[in-house]
Amino acid sequence: MTDFTKKKLWGGRFTGETDPVMHAFNESLSYDKRMWAQDIRGSQAYAKALVGCGIASQAEAAQIVEGLERVGEEWRNGSFQAAPEDEDIHTANERRLKELIGAVAGKLHTGRSRNDQVATDMRMWMMDEVDALGALCSELVRVMAARAREEIDALMPGYTHLQRAQPIRWAHLLLSHATYFSKDLERLRAMRPRVATLPLGAGPLAGNPFAGLDREALAKELGFDSVSPNSMHSVADRDFVVEMLMWTSLFSVHVSKIAEDLIVYSSAEFGFVQLSDAYRCVNLYLTDTARVPPSCLRKRIPTA
Repeated sequence: MTDFTKKKLWGGRFTGETDPVMHAFNESLSYDKRMWAQDIRGSQAYAKALVGCGIASQAEAAQIVEGLERVGEEWRNGSFQAAPEDEDIHTANERRLKELIGAVAGKLHTGRSRNDQVATDMRMWMMDEVDALGALCSELVRVMAARAREEIDALMPGYTHLQRAQPIRWAHLLLSHATYFSKDLERLRAMRPRVATLPLGAGPLAGNPFAGLDREALAKELGFDSVSPNSMHSVADRDFVVEMLMWTSLFSVHVSKIAEDLIVYSSAEFGFVQLSDAYRCVNLYLTDTARVPPSCLRKRIPTA
């Protein structure tokens, strides 16, 4: 029978085995494995920081960093094999590191808790996602502005409550949606500094017990803007996750708004726009339409 307890990072004082049902309920590797790259980077930086604490020698730190690089390569090429006792990405990476380089891998967890490790990985992953979303949102606004400039002479009715109200330009309507997305981009950029606060070094909740840990250097190496000022807040705070969820919810509303306009204005009753054949189907649902970028639209309004 697989021992689900003694191979866990927290299993030191336990003598009994974890029930397999409890293990299945408690595991998170099935979804937090998406943070494998952030966990590797954070662990490599921490291994180098242990030299300043006198916990690891330069040679040992280099061995750990190189071993983690090999673990990361397995994730990159799809050859990483999870073990039954791996309950999360952190356990999995450290277990594999020990298999590759031996007992020296045990030094990596010295002074570090999964509390500050998890918080660090989550923030690093979200920083990467915020940057990627920001680039995509910026490109979306750029394309919409370019289309509006190109099609400035296309005219159409403007509606209130589906009643014709005033004549408008197609560009005016398109830029109204672009303005929503530009505001989304502003909110995303304003949120990033609150995400990019380093919790590593907070330990379980009351700090790292070893002198010499340079958190400022860790923050710089890992791309954080600042170091968290309170260790208890560092390991408990998930406000940044809620803030990101609020942002994605509002962004989705704005995507839905332009999708609804495209649905209505491409219908036979209106016929102002026509979707590219590459993005059309017999049953066109809102979620499908929401993925259509403005560059894939073909206007039916003749231009001057």
